[in-house]
Amino acid sequence: MKKKKAYAIAGVDVDLGNTVKSGIHAMVRSTHGPEVLAKVGGFGGMFRPDWKGMKDPVLVASTDGVGTKLKVAFATGRHDTIGQDLVNHCINDIAVTGAKPLFFLDYLASAELDPEVFTQILKGFTKACKAGKCALIGGETAQMPGMYRPGEYDVAGTIVGMVDRPRILDGSKIKTGDLLIGLPSNGLHTNGYSLARRVLFDTLGLKPESRLPELKLALGEELLRVHLNYQPLLASLPKSILRAAAHITGGGLIDNLPRILPPGTQAIIRKDSWKIPPIFTIIEKGGRIDPEEMFQVFNMGIGMVIVVPAVSASEALKLTKGKVIGEIAKGTQKTVLV
Repeated sequence: MKKKKAYAIAGVDVDLGNTVKSGIHAMVRSTHGPEVLAKVGGFGGMFRPDWKGMKDPVLVASTDGVGTKLKVAFATGRHDTIGQDLVNHCINDIAVTGAKPLFFLDYLASAELDPEVFTQILKGFTKACKAGKCALIGGETAQMPGMYRPGEYDVAGTIVGMVDRPRILDGSKIKTGDLLIGLPSNGLHTNGYSLARRVLFDTLGLKPESRLPELKLALGEELLRVHLNYQPLLASLPKSILRAAAHITGGGLIDNLPRILPPGTQAIIRKDSWKIPPIFTIIEKGGRIDPEEMFQVFNMGIGMVIVVPAVSASEALKLTKGKVIGEIAKGTQKTVLV
């Protein structure tokens, strides 16, 4: 019998890590185009962007995670959606500046490497990267015994994209009278899970396999719905229509819309202008949560908000299939719920 190495006894199996990672090369390469220059597994990813057609190219970068949505993945034993959540969340964060994604890097850490779980997560990364036309060019897989509970892990990702400087969306073009169009979410997306889990699992005593009459899926599957990628839709809109966009993540509509508002304006949101998905109502009633706090924690069924001129509303609605949920008025850079 081969003697177990000291590092493996300490909890870090380097040989297992090498074996597992060698099996994902084909998946990772499937996201590559001619812009990717370095081989998989190198010390650094290399990407040579195509600047053609750009007057003044600007790189846009963002880093994020998926929060305690991971706890739902642990409880259900399903890990293929988490990678998609992370990639799509990061893409949306730069899409609101007008950027298109170029490449993505991931970080995955656990106490002990589980090959099956690792493969599921990587499949999610590659699926979302291919769909988002974004190359997965590198990452880090860390085995950290003593840092995480058995069977648990953490993931984070970094996205880099580019936008032509004249086409940057920064909110400066927003004017009073502009309309706010909400694009529907696919559930909680990747924020609010600490509160959602406390209400659903602790207060109400539900389980991931619980079925509620208001929901089409079992509760665990409902909570694992994949965070939508809105970038292709935003990129398809004519420049004359899209004045700004806000990704509705942590902070909800209340805290995210002010991030794009110019001085002297505020966002008026009409809460009765769209149908709030049942999962949010279940959480609100089950936890006896103040309605305004719900709009500061969750997306409430609106995953992205775009700002358009009132004269372009009909065209924007036709192209996006969204709903007018409010307007821009004079104010002090805040969101007002009515």
